[in-house]
Amino acid sequence: MSDYIIGLTGGVASGKSALEYAFAQLGVGIADADRIAREIVEPGQPALAEVVARFGEAVLGADGRLDRAALRRRIFDHPADKAALERILHPRIRRELHERCRAAPGPYAIATIPLLAEGGGRANYPWLDRILVVDTPVEMQAARLVQRDGIDAALAEKMIAAQATRGQRLAIADDIVVNDGHLEHLQAAAAHLDTQYRALSRATTHSTVGAT
Repeated sequence: MSDYIIGLTGGVASGKSALEYAFAQLGVGIADADRIAREIVEPGQPALAEVVARFGEAVLGADGRLDRAALRRRIFDHPADKAALERILHPRIRRELHERCRAAPGPYAIATIPLLAEGGGRANYPWLDRILVVDTPVEMQAARLVQRDGIDAALAEKMIAAQATRGQRLAIADDIVVNDGHLEHLQAAAAHLDTQYRALSRATTHSTVGAT
């Protein structure tokens, strides 16, 4: 069971998945908010029923599964709808993230939370011991989005602008990994931080034991 939890975050197309994979290769337990967000709206899940009750059958596909594109179009330019969706999903996601991290083997676990800054940071995730931010220049993010998703530059810029700013993410960071586009750099950063986090988790455990 992991008593030490790292929150991993970064902007869209910043390299979070690559850094997450580097930690997983080192045997670190990972809980990913995006994966959980998909799982909790599978057919039969209470969250899906609440989403349909709020937004209507139009957000379902012919197969009864959530039509993410339709829902995204619905909320993208409507803050009230976006807030309503977050009230349904976010508490469930936070609870499941915490439970999975606590259940993970090893001295520490990582909770990958793309919208950590937007979601209230430490105020809503008080169980995070440290926050790790993957930092990428906005221009590089936009170029990756265009290449990865096959979209135009205008849409890429709009997607980036819809998230927290680079400065807002860096303001909540305890640790920062600059992603310059080289996988070897991310792997080396993960190995260095893994050593640091294992030491911190041991120190925290010893401190807790000593206080009992």
